[in-house]
Amino acid sequence: MDKVFFTLEEAQGCVNWLKEQFEAIQSLRNKIYELDQKIQTLESGVSLNGGGSISGQISSYSSEKDSFIELAEEKIDSIQRKGILVKSIEHALVDFPSILDSREIYLCWHGGEDKILYWHEIDVGFSGRQAL
Repeated sequence: MDKVFFTLEEAQGCVNWLKEQFEAIQSLRNKIYELDQKIQTLESGVSLNGGGSISGQISSYSSEKDSFIELAEEKIDSIQRKGILVKSIEHALVDFPSILDSREIYLCWHGGEDKILYWHEIDVGFSGRQAL
């Protein structure tokens, strides 16, 4: 896939969609965490009572967890297919490749921001963000 460069307006047009995607991803991450906790609790019980029906429950939770992981990966892939660089899922942090003064830069968006307010050089991370 060819590299995509975004204007500020194009990148800004993606922000609401990104908010929705990251909200869905966070919800899926929460469900995955809950299932992990249930699996761990059941696994600790298996060693105490020898397994039985608990193994079936663990398998069911594991399958459900795998489905949620797959859905989260699909959401992340849908962001990346647009040419947006996902830098942190946990912090909903993305970069949009862009051009400023004939050089490549990243327009930077972080979850919780209503619009794109910052940019940074491609060899500098989040800590090097500069106001637009």
